[in-house]
Amino acid sequence: MSMRQTELVVRTIAETAIENEKYFGDLDAVVGDGDFGYSLARGFEKLLEGWDALDRTDPGTFLKKSGLVITSRIGGTSGPIWGTAFLRAGATAGDAAELDGEQVVAMLRAAIEGIKARGQSDVGDKTLLDALVPFTDALASGAGLAAAATAAREAADATVTMVAKRGRAAYTGERSRGSVDAGAMAVAVIAERISETWQKQGAAS
Repeated sequence: MSMRQTELVVRTIAETAIENEKYFGDLDAVVGDGDFGYSLARGFEKLLEGWDALDRTDPGTFLKKSGLVITSRIGGTSGPIWGTAFLRAGATAGDAAELDGEQVVAMLRAAIEGIKARGQSDVGDKTLLDALVPFTDALASGAGLAAAATAAREAADATVTMVAKRGRAAYTGERSRGSVDAGAMAVAVIAERISETWQKQGAAS
């Protein structure tokens, strides 16, 4: 993955979060406080506002600088969680100018560990990890991006049967069963958009 491809992925994440503000907020409102979509959109808008000024020395630096903006600009608990993911991924990328598939998986694994530590959560707690981990596992197994996005979508859909154990939704207990997790669905929707954009832009070439 080159610098250009890294920019493409981050920009796609930002644009998808902004476009799905209402959808992600509506999902969160079922058992949360409904501000997830709003918080994510406002934070990624700030990232795009300062887009041209972000340090592009290498992909890792770009991700770390993006993570700092996200941490400071996304409200609620989402800022530290999403910001940590970008910061950990960037730190794992180091100063490499090009990133291969194994490095990208290692970056995602580092992001996952950062989210687990920051959110005191794990797979099965009905959080974004329930889609991000299956997505990463699929990539690690050699599946393509499209197949990994499908795995994320299936896993996000499956959170409907779970009881939330972290975040505001956890206060609702059993009532959280019967609705999908907004964070997990956000990961799935973003993964699908990245896959589509990657194919359209010929980013793999």
